[in-house]
Amino acid sequence: MSQRIRLLIEYDGRPFYGWQRQDDHPTVQGALEAACARLDGAPVLVQGAGRTDAGVHATGQVAHIDLAKPRPIRKIADALNHHLRPAPVSVLKAEEVGEDFHARFSATGRAYRYIIVTRRAHLTFDKGLIWRVPVRLDVAKMQSAATHLIGEHDFSTFRDAGCQAKSPVKTLDTLNVSSFDNRIEVTATARSFLHRQVRSIVGSLVEVGRGMQEPDWMKDILEARDRTTCGPVAPADGLYLERVMYDDHPWGT
Repeated sequence: MSQRIRLLIEYDGRPFYGWQRQDDHPTVQGALEAACARLDGAPVLVQGAGRTDAGVHATGQVAHIDLAKPRPIRKIADALNHHLRPAPVSVLKAEEVGEDFHARFSATGRAYRYIIVTRRAHLTFDKGLIWRVPVRLDVAKMQSAATHLIGEHDFSTFRDAGCQAKSPVKTLDTLNVSSFDNRIEVTATARSFLHRQVRSIVGSLVEVGRGMQEPDWMKDILEARDRTTCGPVAPADGLYLERVMYDDHPWGT
């Protein structure tokens, strides 16, 4: 019998062309599958809870694998981390689960965090990990604008043209904007998201924060259901898949 394992994973998305396996480019899924194959002695499919884009990071991605050769659970994370080096991917936790568990389809929610720093100087240590905006942002106005998006809506305005979701209707459970000195964080939770939905929302919130638009503009463009009314899409740099929720375990918290 095979052994199904749930993995909690973090990664730096900078050197990868996203999560999903590609033949000609390095991806997070590809790196994990190569490590799993070395561990198990045969090809292993890694199924993730979500497909992050090129340059997007994760502190709480979840995936599951089926190992043909069962082994002590306490050794799996260390063994995979050994085989993953030097890729910037780490398995934080491994847990045996039942065959009915699926990293993607069993998930009941996902949480993303987007990090912005407002400063004129270029980034030295956090380049590629944070979005630098060289002007001050009005966080109160950004939060006011964010309230228009909470709940169930048609998010066509914030949906990438290449999105493969069957419907643009999603329920955004929370959307919060907070700040500490010159660091601003936008956090969002929902059962699922459209392709580039969070980055599209953040880009529009920054337009409000810069004073280019008023908070009610967010309501107007949401109701327009028109991608061309969306503000500039925020870069991948500051986005993190922070947590995936399940009925039995809030992984990533």
